[in-house]
Amino acid sequence: MYKKIVAFSLAVVMMVSCTTVPITGRRQFNLVSDAEMQQQSYAAYQQVISESKLSRDAQATAMVKRVGQRVQKAVEQYMAQNNLSNELKGYQWEFNLIEDDQINAWAMAGGKTAVYTGILPIAQNETGLAVVMGHEIAHAIAKHSNERASQQLAQQFGGATLSALAGSQPGTTQNLMMAVYGVGSQLGLLKYGRNQESEADHLGLIFMAMAGYNPQAAVPFWQRMEQQAGGAGTPEFLSTHPSSGTRQKDLQQWMPEALKYYKGN
Repeated sequence: MYKKIVAFSLAVVMMVSCTTVPITGRRQFNLVSDAEMQQQSYAAYQQVISESKLSRDAQATAMVKRVGQRVQKAVEQYMAQNNLSNELKGYQWEFNLIEDDQINAWAMAGGKTAVYTGILPIAQNETGLAVVMGHEIAHAIAKHSNERASQQLAQQFGGATLSALAGSQPGTTQNLMMAVYGVGSQLGLLKYGRNQESEADHLGLIFMAMAGYNPQAAVPFWQRMEQQAGGAGTPEFLSTHPSSGTRQKDLQQWMPEALKYYKGN
């Protein structure tokens, strides 16, 4: 009986905790408010930055900050045009380059973004970097981290709120946040589900195009990512992404839309 009550309670929580992705309209399960997610993300980001070695390459660091700021401006413009500026409430944008061989990058709720030097050879240039940062920032804008945290809270902690967990188990909360963003993982870029990754691909194209970067660079970038993983079949580190053929087909399908934004710059 107790298990049935718990299961029923969780089902009710899930029904009343559905929200809509602000751009695509997809319904998502969300137990975590933006304010809660940002608060915990900012603390986690500060910990990562304080414990990491920031790159001393002035040129590469400047490029990361420049791309980040241009994508930020594009996001703010896009959200304003679609009457969604309120979705960016509380954002404290920040862009850092971490000296680390990991092929990784991530953007936390609230715009806190990190790029690892290990991904720069695959990006090759500023436009390739815009593919990476546009994609990762799109995850934050679509609230994929809120969604992932909510799923883990429901599965592991019976639907407890993030703030309640932070008050009673701060260490657990910190680990949860790091897991949500894939911090410390070689596979950090691939922490989301396939639907979320496709969503980030789509939005990322638009954001990079609005920022003045050619979105057509996205296809060869993801091809290089696959080659880095070994090239044969579906690479393990791309297992939570759409297949190569699906991704390329989707990117080409969205390209005319993205190019409209690019030509407008």
